Amino acid sequence: MHLVTWYHRNKDKWWCLPLFLPLLLLPIARLANTHAHIDEGMVVLYFLPLALMLALMLFFGWVAIPGLILAIVINYRHKVGPLDLFVTTIHFLLSTIISWGGYRIFETRRFAVSYGNGNVNIQRMFWLVFCNASIFMMLYQFFNFFGLYDRSASLVGENPFNIRALVNYQGVLVGCLTGAPLCYFVIRTIRHPRYLRSWYSQMKRQCDSRVKRSEVILWFAVLAGLVSLLLSVPEEENSSIFTTSYTLSLLLPVMLWGAIRFGYLFIITVWSLLLLLLCHYYERYLPVSPGYELQIVISSSCYFVYSLTIMVMAKVATWQRNIHNRGRRLAFIDPLVHMPNLRALNHDLGNYPWSMLCFLRVPELELLGRHYGVTLRIQYKQQLAAWLREVLNEDELTYQLSGHDLVIRLSTHNHEERIAILHEKVNAFRLIWDGLPIQPQVGMSYCFLRSPVNHLHILLGEMSSIADLSLSTHHPESLQRRGGSQLQRTVKIKVEMMNLLQTALDNDRFALMVQRVEGVRGDCYYEVLLRMLDEHGNIIKPGEFLPVAHEFGLSSRIDLWVLEKTLRFIDQHRAVLPAFRFAINLTPSSVCRVPFAGEVKTMLAKYQVEPWQLIFEVTESQSLSNIEQVNLTLTALRNLGCRIAIDDFGTGYASYARFKNVTADILKIDGSFVRNLLSSSMDYQIVASICNLARMKNMQVVAEYVESEEIRDALLTLGIDYQQGFLIGKPQPIDSLVNAPTNGS
Repeated sequence: MHLVTWYHRNKDKWWCLPLFLPLLLLPIARLANTHAHIDEGMVVLYFLPLALMLALMLFFGWVAIPGLILAIVINYRHKVGPLDLFVTTIHFLLSTIISWGGYRIFETRRFAVSYGNGNVNIQRMFWLVFCNASIFMMLYQFFNFFGLYDRSASLVGENPFNIRALVNYQGVLVGCLTGAPLCYFVIRTIRHPRYLRSWYSQMKRQCDSRVKRSEVILWFAVLAGLVSLLLSVPEEENSSIFTTSYTLSLLLPVMLWGAIRFGYLFIITVWSLLLLLLCHYYERYLPVSPGYELQIVISSSCYFVYSLTIMVMAKVATWQRNIHNRGRRLAFIDPLVHMPNLRALNHDLGNYPWSMLCFLRVPELELLGRHYGVTLRIQYKQQLAAWLREVLNEDELTYQLSGHDLVIRLSTHNHEERIAILHEKVNAFRLIWDGLPIQPQVGMSYCFLRSPVNHLHILLGEMSSIADLSLSTHHPESLQRRGGSQLQRTVKIKVEMMNLLQTALDNDRFALMVQRVEGVRGDCYYEVLLRMLDEHGNIIKPGEFLPVAHEFGLSSRIDLWVLEKTLRFIDQHRAVLPAFRFAINLTPSSVCRVPFAGEVKTMLAKYQVEPWQLIFEVTESQSLSNIEQVNLTLTALRNLGCRIAIDDFGTGYASYARFKNVTADILKIDGSFVRNLLSSSMDYQIVASICNLARMKNMQVVAEYVESEEIRDALLTLGIDYQQGFLIGKPQPIDSLVNAPTNGS
């Protein structure tokens, strides 16, 4: 164990791998060199040592120099003098260092990344292939010109622009082009044997996902057949076109097929090994015959052109496939939460004949998101999905939905047991935020699906409603058991009502009613009530359309419509109805809006209405989640001169707690307490306590549902300031005030 640790700590030092790898690999690289004879002398068809040295420099940098010098001296010392050996060493080192240095300068960050990475291919192709081979051959010509090399060892001869020089240059180019990735793979595998697994995984990712095993087998069979024809020794000279260099051209379309389908890493590895084989056994398909020299030149050009074409096509195909896969992943991943989205869910459902969907609804995330920001909601969903990963199978995922919902796709095996385990796991989850554990309530619903799934969005809407039911029952609810048809009818009714609301807003299909609120001192004001008209003129009561308006975000528009119509009515009839006061109900969405007070101020100025003529009634509701903004809005309205009334007090969420913080002028007692005032001592005591609280804060009290003289007298004894109900006055159209004016002071 200590020896392994020592090796990993010291393997990149100059006296370890950088020293021994050149001694080990350079003899093998020299064996891979392929030489041929032509009339002008010896030529090289494949030259690998230069690519090996560059690969060593990529990994070890300057510390590879001692090992390279030692390896060159040991391998090239035979049959040469000291001067030739010195020049050979300088020649290899200069070519390698100049090319490596230029590459390092222009590719500063990830210069040593795998050859499967396309971001550095242009720099690598220029510096490590073309620049390297060109410098190497020019230095050969330079040293040969000054007589520093033995003529018999020269790669160019006296004339640098002859066929021999061209073939040698192409051989060095091919060696750098295909040999560098091969040497890189060998060196990195020696340094990190686990790289084989990473290389194999990367090769699989680059392969087209539509490739089947049969296609790979067919490709290898065709390739093996062509290579066997090419390397087989013909019984008679030129007995068949398939036993000549003609077969070499047939390899190109086969390799391009593999380049396009199998990816860069796979094809460059296969082609590099195949090219070594083809160059080593070139005599099998290039026998000595008339025109032999021309065939050598053409074949050498084919080696280079084919290698460049195959590598470029493989890289382009892999690059395009990566872009397509990345775009596909982005289409299936939510960019904010980084989880599979609804499109991914729809796609995955099509891959399985039967599935079970589990819908998670966390409504309190909306409230928490308002107070702590959207980051909390993102963190909650991500950490909950990671927490549930422990009880999910490998092919089961958690999917992101908009808002505060999640969906899990499960297999149908042991569904009841798995739903119970999943529910227990969800309830055990805690989000630690600023050191505090957060555990909002989660509703869960589930259902079985059979592929294909049509109208998934409608199904998720039904499951959302069932998940709301689960919030009250505290256990998972089945959509099939609860019945989806009833939910569909409910959703259909809501959508129809929403369309009616939108049409009413666009065409002023609303009617204003008023109900008298009478004071014990003889003054009065009128509460404005809203009614909606359908296309036939029938009246729709607020209880039917206001909840839908709140759910679809239309309640604030309705409030502004009522306010403007009321102010216009006051402006038009101020001569007939002087000093009349009106109470307007506000929904939670209006008082939680920042610009609402400014909009009221603008309308008051537009219609020249005094602020004291308006009373805004705010209903106690859990929807008043942003209590700070509510207080700011109500304070701004009071500063304008309007009065504020808390409506239906006693039935809202945490009424007494909010009553302590909300500043208002009027307190309206909910009618459920007033209706049973005489028959229930508990209701009597509640009304009495509310009156005492109001006096402590200098607030006036209004009692609703006053429907008999007995209730009216009892309320007077409790000190009620205003009374409202059928005994005082029934709702009537607002225009009736003009026809029968009363005292509204």
